[in-house]
Amino acid sequence: MASGDLADILPPGTPTLGDSKAPVLMVEFSDFTCGYCGKFFRETLPALKTEYLKAGTVRFAYRDYPRDEEGWGLVAAHAARCAGEQGKYWDMHDRLFDQHARLGSGVIMQLAKDLRLNAKAFAACMDSQKHIPAIMADRDMAVKLGFRGTPGFLIVKTDGRRFTDAFTIPGAVHYDTFRTEIEKLLKKR
Repeated sequence: MASGDLADILPPGTPTLGDSKAPVLMVEFSDFTCGYCGKFFRETLPALKTEYLKAGTVRFAYRDYPRDEEGWGLVAAHAARCAGEQGKYWDMHDRLFDQHARLGSGVIMQLAKDLRLNAKAFAACMDSQKHIPAIMADRDMAVKLGFRGTPGFLIVKTDGRRFTDAFTIPGAVHYDTFRTEIEKLLKKR
């Protein structure tokens, strides 16, 4: 998949950060229970935000890749999407990564309370499991891209409708690797 329609890699409703008109899109496929994903969240994502997202040159998207078909990774992904229904996706995303080693239903419900989510609506969303098909579609895309673990990154050049020059970075890598690859794409016309 070297090029194509942006909607093929960024389905409607995918949570993103940064300018929608940024010339580079970076898509993370991740699991809230993954230690390496947490390390990326704590160490690399803040540097990307400072250097590229704030400058409007990179847009960042998060897609779910729960490593198991059931368990806390899947539950956490669903919790983030349920929080997103109340406009708090990224707040829940951040807190889930902060708590990744302690995840459980009590922790997730406390996070929802801390975020001042409507508890009844959040609980109903969690019980419905309505986001599971979309989460598993994200997971299927990650596998199709060749990722066998988390995190995995897809980085593309984009005009907002189409993408080109797609490549993947599997696993946790040093920030300088991302910088080098992003700079290559930014220099392409």
